[in-house]
Amino acid sequence: MTQQGAVLQCYNNELVKCIEDLCMQKEELNKQIQQAEEEKNKLQHEIQVRNEQLECVCENLARKVASRNELDKILAETEAAYMKILDSSRTLLNVLKKEVGSLKHTPELKTN
Repeated sequence: MTQQGAVLQCYNNELVKCIEDLCMQKEELNKQIQQAEEEKNKLQHEIQVRNEQLECVCENLARKVASRNELDKILAETEAAYMKILDSSRTLLNVLKKEVGSLKHTPELKTN
């Protein structure tokens, strides 16, 4: 019986060692899980911060594009008005040249 008791004791020792090894593996896995969860939370926070930054940049960009579009409109209107002024000035100059030319042909303005 002692031999059977010794075998049983050996089995028991191996069983206890296997259980201890499994417990250590579980503890190590728990540490890895905790680290992974912390990393996940950190990344989610960074994503949230980046999304908020992106939203601000997009809003700022939209305002700037709207301002640029308004300036483009004002510029186009101003350039069109300026071209009308130039055209009117040219027409006025042509009329004035004709009038001056016709005045030179009148006898009262001729000098001897």
